[in-house]
Amino acid sequence: MGVDARSVVIGLVVAGLLAGYGVAVPVGPVGTYLVALTARSSLRIGAFAALGVASADGVYAAVAAGAGSVLAPLLVPIVGPLRWASVLVLVGLALMGAAKAVRRYREQRIVALQQETPLGPWTAYLGMLGMTMLNPWTVIYFAALVLGGSGVAGVGGRIVFVVAAFVASASWQLLLAGGGALLGRVLTGARGRLATALASSMLIVVLAVRLVV
Repeated sequence: MGVDARSVVIGLVVAGLLAGYGVAVPVGPVGTYLVALTARSSLRIGAFAALGVASADGVYAAVAAGAGSVLAPLLVPIVGPLRWASVLVLVGLALMGAAKAVRRYREQRIVALQQETPLGPWTAYLGMLGMTMLNPWTVIYFAALVLGGSGVAGVGGRIVFVVAAFVASASWQLLLAGGGALLGRVLTGARGRLATALASSMLIVVLAVRLVV
């Protein structure tokens, strides 16, 4: 590989990493839900959920890398409906999480946190994949990349860009999941888990409402 080719690959890797971290690092409703989900289940569940988020970011990175400015007019008009759909999904999840936490507390089910698995790993993966695909911030971010002319030439270059973006997003989401697992180990009491669940539900609702106000 020549010096010029190596420089191009390095540039694509850096661009992909920046794109991945740019969309992943701001912790919004999806990141908050990921932490709360891991705290009340297990690190394995959280890891699958984190990879679901990263997969959605990878899909949008592929669109941004390959579409150029062609798909921009198609992406921008759907941001509004996706914003409202995202709000409904997030508020619904927050209310379900709070209701389950209250019911579990009333029933005094004091069990090991690692034994609580409200959903399976693949369900967590697919759920977070769908939630992130609906997340208007993700759509807006990658639509901005498209509008900015970030199309990548060549199949090889697109693959490098998308893989780098996926790796960046996955590393950050797994870090959030790890934080949720540590939080879950600390708050092992019934009251601690109830307080955490209610606080995270309220925060998710606030962040969701901010999407449309």
